Formats: sequence, structure tokens, C-alpha cells
Amino acid sequence: MRIILREDVSTIGKIGDIIDVSDGYARNYLLPKKLAIEANKKNIREFEHYKNAMLRKAEKVKQASQSVADRLASTTLTIKATSGNDGKLFGAVTNIDIAEALKAEGFEIDRKKISLEEPIKRLGTHSVTVKLHPEISSQVSIEVIADSAE
Repeated sequence: MRIILREDVSTIGKIGDIIDVSDGYARNYLLPKKLAIEANKKNIREFEHYKNAMLRKAEKVKQASQSVADRLASTTLTIKATSGNDGKLFGAVTNIDIAEALKAEGFEIDRKKISLEEPIKRLGTHSVTVKLHPEISSQVSIEVIADSAE
């Protein structure tokens, strides 16, 4: 089936591309999720107008993500955790804890966008990557301190 992509699909193409895919993939995935439309003369003509609007929208989203990334880069989060005398945590600081700390600072970021190679298990300052947009990511400084309320 010949389709026009309405959004970027990482495995097959970018917005506006006219491509051939299997009928099942188009009918069961791309068309129901409104990621693509069937490529006929009428849809191709209409899509040119739609494409310009979507590109403007995508640029606004990218600019908003960049402004959030700039704010995140200058943010240092402080997370309290219970630890032993040697600085090793009882448990770990995970992306869920970081997402909650970001929410307390006024950032609404999904925990799945926070990239931790492994959970933080020691006191100190750590750097964490937050992927806000396919092209934009930011480093956030996390300071893990001992919880004094024992």
C-alpha cells in the first residue's frame, strides 16, 4: 500500500514521505494511529497544506523542549536518602525518584525520559541525562545527601 507519513516514524521515514509498506502494517498500525494516510491524488494535495502546519507545530515543540533543556541544565536537584557510614545508600535512587524531584521543582517529565545507566547507590553529585525530544537532551545534576531524620 502506498502511504503518506503524517509524522516521523523511526523505522520507515520522515513526515511527508510517500512510501510503500505492506497492507497489514498500514491498516493495522499506521492508519489507526493516524501516523499515515493513503496516498491518492486528493490526499497528496491536501497533505501539502497539512505538512506545512505540522512542520510549524514540530518546530514549536522543539523550541519548547530546548527552553526546558536550558532550564534543566542549570538545575541541581537534591534528593535525601538513608545511607550507612561509608556513604552507601540503603536502597537506590531511581528514575522514579528523580522524576518526583523534578516535579517538585516544576518540571513535568515522564520517568521514561530519564536515562540512568544504573540506579544511584552512593551519596554525592551525579549527572543524569533527560531526553526531552529526539534531537534534544539535557544533563541534570543530582545531589544525593544523607537523610538526617533517622
